[in-house]
Amino acid sequence: MIVEDQSEVIAFLSRGETFGAAEQAVERYETHASVVFLVGARAYKLKRAVKYPYLDYSTCERRRHFCEAEVRVNQAMAPALYLGVVPVCRGTDGALRLGAGGTPVDWLVEMTRFEQGWLLDRLATEGRLDRFVMESVADEIAAFHRRAEVKAGSGDAASFAALIEGNAGSFAEVPSGVLDAAQTGRLSKLSRQMLAECAAVIDRRSGAGFVRRCHGDLHLRNIVVHDGRPVLFDAIEFSDALAEIDVLYDLAFLIMDLQFRGLDLLASILFNRYLDNTGDRGGLQPLPLFLSLRAAIRAHVDAAAVATQSRPEAAAEQAACAARYLALALDYLVPRAPRLIAIGGLSGSGKSRLARHLAPLVGPPPGARVVRTDSTRKRLAGVPLGSRLGASFYSETAGQRTYEAVTTEAADALAGGRAVIADAVFARPEERAAIARVAAEQGVPFHAIWLEASPHMLQERVARRRHNVSDATPAVVRMQLDYDLGPLDWPRLDSSADGDATVAAALRLLGLPAPGLAA
Repeated sequence: MIVEDQSEVIAFLSRGETFGAAEQAVERYETHASVVFLVGARAYKLKRAVKYPYLDYSTCERRRHFCEAEVRVNQAMAPALYLGVVPVCRGTDGALRLGAGGTPVDWLVEMTRFEQGWLLDRLATEGRLDRFVMESVADEIAAFHRRAEVKAGSGDAASFAALIEGNAGSFAEVPSGVLDAAQTGRLSKLSRQMLAECAAVIDRRSGAGFVRRCHGDLHLRNIVVHDGRPVLFDAIEFSDALAEIDVLYDLAFLIMDLQFRGLDLLASILFNRYLDNTGDRGGLQPLPLFLSLRAAIRAHVDAAAVATQSRPEAAAEQAACAARYLALALDYLVPRAPRLIAIGGLSGSGKSRLARHLAPLVGPPPGARVVRTDSTRKRLAGVPLGSRLGASFYSETAGQRTYEAVTTEAADALAGGRAVIADAVFARPEERAAIARVAAEQGVPFHAIWLEASPHMLQERVARRRHNVSDATPAVVRMQLDYDLGPLDWPRLDSSADGDATVAAALRLLGLPAPGLAA
């Protein structure tokens, strides 16, 4: 609730002359916790004088503290955006002024202004969010998580138990008729059951450095493309409990946000690219719970907001939104049997595109873990996914090491309940036998697809590649064309047609439904 009148400060900050720009209009954006003023090349964020159970900005000194904390926390991700803290002071003449000179009455976070049209939620709404942006976002999040401070003792199973009970309490307070009480009760029951199943894994991760000082509020509206790259901003500064969390629970909010918007393919791309960067596969078992909790929180927050809507249409829309979040939270907890799909073929045959489009359709959301030799090779080498490797990384010994890592990761992901798509050339009979053996040892169904296209098309596709993890060149394709593949008993699929036709044919082969194709 609001505990202090800030109307004078807000009026002062709404005038262009306050910022030495009398001729410029000041744009203003408001949320329940802040008011942002945009003028010229700057943005100024005022924290509202509010006090909630989870957030307390009730005094001028507390607002100063949290302004400074916000700058400190966010400069780790967005140093170009977060410039510092500025006071609003009252002079001896009683007038307000921006900056030092008098008694501080409030505090502002000063930021570089960015183009609102490049916020990821805007890109998503306008259909401009593509896989290349999503891959860059995943790279950025992975790099941030690597740098983030480890917080031992936080983010354990007990903290998730408290979160589940907190959600249950919030659902109990939702006004009658907004959400189905039977469904919210079922969600709480399933959440407790899943936590019991994976509590040991969560605790193990907490003690192994996977709980860090994360973003905490990682959704599409808190990421912007600025100066050509994605920038994470507006991380939580007011609550250690909300920010000192498992890195996969941090990522889960963004995955859930994408899936809520129907962007399942992009959610799968984000998920897989992040794991390609980090190699973190120990958290796959609790990931459905992490995703469900993110959706559950949004469900009860939106449900509680229904009562604040003054128009019946707005209230109905908010209630519908809450119901969709609740349905998504439940869907994440529906068991899906894992399977292993291996996609082989020479470079340029379309393996990675096919794997990318199949992934969101296989196994529990956000889809199958795509284990790709190209990504694995670079992670083993300790280089960014976009780097090019020298010939030594493609020696027979290095190749064996890469394929062994692929089979190991596939086995671990399957053991964690995740479906797997293995994306590799699989030119040798022993490589094909090894990946099939993984499925047999894990007791899951195995499906294999061998993609084929003309030599000319293979070389042409490879030559056209841009922003691709693969290092293959037309010369590599020509070398592969001379391989002795040995006995090949995998179902063959002609991938000479366009990519969508290949995906449709593969779906028929696997007995999966064909959704709309994009990205």
